[in-house]
Amino acid sequence: MSLDRFKLDGRVALITGGCQGLGFAFAKALAEAGAIVAVTSRDEAKAAEGARRIREETGGQAIGVAVDVTDGGQARRMAEETAQALGRIDILINNAGINIRKPILDYDEDSWDLVLNTNLKAPFLCAKAVVPYMIKQQYGRIINLSSMMGTIALAERSAYCSSKGGLIQLTKVMALEWAEHNITANAVCPGPFATELNQVVINNPEANQFFLDHLALKRWGNPDELTGLIIYLASEASSFMTGSSIVIDGGWTAQ
Repeated sequence: MSLDRFKLDGRVALITGGCQGLGFAFAKALAEAGAIVAVTSRDEAKAAEGARRIREETGGQAIGVAVDVTDGGQARRMAEETAQALGRIDILINNAGINIRKPILDYDEDSWDLVLNTNLKAPFLCAKAVVPYMIKQQYGRIINLSSMMGTIALAERSAYCSSKGGLIQLTKVMALEWAEHNITANAVCPGPFATELNQVVINNPEANQFFLDHLALKRWGNPDELTGLIIYLASEASSFMTGSSIVIDGGWTAQ
């Protein structure tokens, strides 16, 4: 197979939460593969800065969009602004996420709602906003960032595990409903990656050792180690793959 099938020249990718952590690594990799990217943040200045960094580091085109992805009206505005500015939307990466760690008996409703709204409701809203543009062009790639904890559980992650497991199921429904329009939907399920979201664990010696003990590779993942899969799922190379969930976790769930 020609490596040309992995190229993204002329494609437009929208990455929620694309200004830091895994989202920024994805946006940068897609830009390096030829895509024009739009990255989002709740904060307009952070969105603009994320886009500036991508342009500077890759030489590609990028714009920033300020949006609260848990709000349906703002999600629709995000899609409209991106389509108007860049002409189309070919790739949607639902990456924005949050984790609040508490025992179930201490978990308050506000924390539960925040995690579920960010990790599960937002991908639903963003896909609803973006897919009409994909249907018009009869092409699309949806990549939902779930987690290995969508397939296994850890204590004190009730909302996170529930939201990420739900996202895997939502991905399958998306795949079934939109296949006739040449739109694929797949979920990526990362294990422990050294991102801002996980610093609270990394900085806790006992918790960090617990994670290392459960990783076959005995180390945290680097965000760049996910980008090859993202490019594959965003490209023509994955044209017959939809409704799948792919775990990249350093061997955690192999045990």
